[in-house]
Amino acid sequence: MPTYERGKVRIHYEEMGSGYPLMVIPGGGLNSTIAGLDTSHPFNAMKEFAKDGFRCVGADLRNANAGQSSGPLEIDRPWDSFTDDHIGLMDHLGIDKFMVLGFCIGQPFIWNLIKRAPNRVVAAVLTQPSGHRPELPDQFYQNNMNNWGPAFAARRPDVTMDQVSQFLAKMYRANPDFVFTVSRDFVRNCQIPIMVLPDDIPPHPYAVAMEVAMLAPNSQVSMYPWKDTPEKIPLAVRHIRTFLKANRPATAAMEQRAAAD
Repeated sequence: MPTYERGKVRIHYEEMGSGYPLMVIPGGGLNSTIAGLDTSHPFNAMKEFAKDGFRCVGADLRNANAGQSSGPLEIDRPWDSFTDDHIGLMDHLGIDKFMVLGFCIGQPFIWNLIKRAPNRVVAAVLTQPSGHRPELPDQFYQNNMNNWGPAFAARRPDVTMDQVSQFLAKMYRANPDFVFTVSRDFVRNCQIPIMVLPDDIPPHPYAVAMEVAMLAPNSQVSMYPWKDTPEKIPLAVRHIRTFLKANRPATAAMEQRAAAD
């Protein structure tokens, strides 16, 4: 995979297909990687939509243990440090406006991306989105302290577990509500087209997914459940495909048709 570098940050990314840009954010929490799309996701969004006239761009998350991206642990601005990487990668590729599809942790990433670059995100798909669950208020901090953190600190002698704890506390305990990165009022006032594919496991609360769908004024929801049987997943993918094509800017669609002719 090619590498984008910015100071001490190195982001390994992959492109697939051609056409309108679609950023794909894999799930897996802080161990989000492109390789994970094939092994731990209901479908590989890059492979699916690269076939449909989209230029899919994905990257290993900064400091994911199984990935090849690395950079400083920015304790005071965890969410924004990752958003820096997302925006920086699209700048590096010369991409101004784009769509984005994210799994799991992709929800808070996408909302932060919309907050930081509202004129660049054309439409967004929130797939099995993560969010705050009041009955398990500390699950993300604890899960990462037990799983991601020790392996990360072990391979990075410049990082201590105390710093990992501070990073995760800022990320998940500083604003322990809703989608972590934006408020309900922000979602309520967001005019960007949003599609939600709910899930309901501890890190992916159905209630938060549906609250987002109800608040966002230009949103739609896929069927639920959509991944409990293998036969349903292609229907959900078809719904996403229809949503993406419907919200792709008209000039891009016209250029693609002309190229095909």
